[in-house]
Amino acid sequence: MSGMKGNKGRLFIISAPSGAGKTSLVKALLASNSRIVVSISYTTRPMRPGEKNGVDYHFVDHHAFKELIKAGDFLEYARVFDHYYGTSRSRVMEQLSKGLDVILEIDWQGAQQVRRAMAQNVSIFILPPSRAVLEQRLRSRKQDSNEVIERRLCDAVTEISHYDEFDYIVVNDDFDVALAELEAIIKSPHKGKKSLSDDDKKVLASLLES
Repeated sequence: MSGMKGNKGRLFIISAPSGAGKTSLVKALLASNSRIVVSISYTTRPMRPGEKNGVDYHFVDHHAFKELIKAGDFLEYARVFDHYYGTSRSRVMEQLSKGLDVILEIDWQGAQQVRRAMAQNVSIFILPPSRAVLEQRLRSRKQDSNEVIERRLCDAVTEISHYDEFDYIVVNDDFDVALAELEAIIKSPHKGKKSLSDDDKKVLASLLES
């Protein structure tokens, strides 16, 4: 897989509102391509059932996270839903130098920081097909309280409003179709914003309605 510069790997930013299906899509993408890796973020949020430290996240407390901030160890970091998330700069650079393509699963705030720090990147925003589907997916996970779900739904509007900062938009309605679109972007990315289809515009309009 050719790099953006020399033999280096390419950096991909993938963002989405919680419940859009980003994590499932990325896992499927990794299963079909051994040259792609996901940067494992640091976080202060509690570990969920089935998660493993160092595999899903590097789980640390608030004090340890703030010490890493002071040391300048993060390519980006942000506070989301009362918890911190951050990406190790040195780990990302090490993987890129090996010719691996690196995916950052981060929110729009982190994406802004990465764009400022590293100009060579391709960014992708994953959208749910509707608010109703987004709520259904959040509830079907059975991981959050009703209060948390309601807050995630409200915050999703703010997150989605930043869609135009990304190079590509992928609507995750049919999983296989969305995965194929994602694979095509990873295989042959073109820097610069892609024109939205009429269907994408309709989905965005419905998701951003107040």
